Amino acid sequence: MEFREFERLVRRLAREIPDEYLDGIAAIDVSPKAVPHPVRADVYTMGECIPLHGDGDEVLSRVVLYYGSFRAIAGLHGDFRWREEAWETLTHELRHHLEWRANADALEAFDWAAEQNFARQEGQPFDPLFFLSGEGVDADVYRIDDDVFLDRVVRALPGELEITWHGRRYRVVVPDRDLPLFLTLEGMRDPPPGDVVLVLRRPGRLRDLLHRPTPPSQAEVRAVPAD
Repeated sequence: MEFREFERLVRRLAREIPDEYLDGIAAIDVSPKAVPHPVRADVYTMGECIPLHGDGDEVLSRVVLYYGSFRAIAGLHGDFRWREEAWETLTHELRHHLEWRANADALEAFDWAAEQNFARQEGQPFDPLFFLSGEGVDADVYRIDDDVFLDRVVRALPGELEITWHGRRYRVVVPDRDLPLFLTLEGMRDPPPGDVVLVLRRPGRLRDLLHRPTPPSQAEVRAVPAD
């Protein structure tokens, strides 16, 4: 199925949703992006419910279905059913919207994390633990918008370590910087639409409650296939 045909399919499916389930939905969009799972091979994020800022206490969401992910999965399965999978993804993301509306505290935490991530991207000061308020997609893996964060707790700065991305192993040489350290990884196959960020941080300590946390360091490094 081509992109424009998939867009038309999603629009038809959206018209089948009762109006009460669309309350607070600002838009239902189709993106050409493919969003690979950070750890598991041949697994992709098919859709997403993105919280938006409304007026006052209003909770709005934008639902996005990722055509590139659908196409990648269809290439792996000859019996892929586009309509059934699109309907399941669309209704799943609408359920997420209802969950956002029911849990305002979680929505506020995600908004704060998105603001901190923007500060990171702009080279401004940011809270070193902000990514923990993102969406947990696997053990020690978090996602905020298009960016994926791989959390690693270490007692000392390692010279090198190994990570898994989308079913493949990679080696990362760690530069000599202070902890906590945010490493933006380059060179991986099937990257996400945004950054892959490896976060190296020390275990929490009692004295951290009494002192201002050390400002995080940032660097860009290349991930080399380990296979």
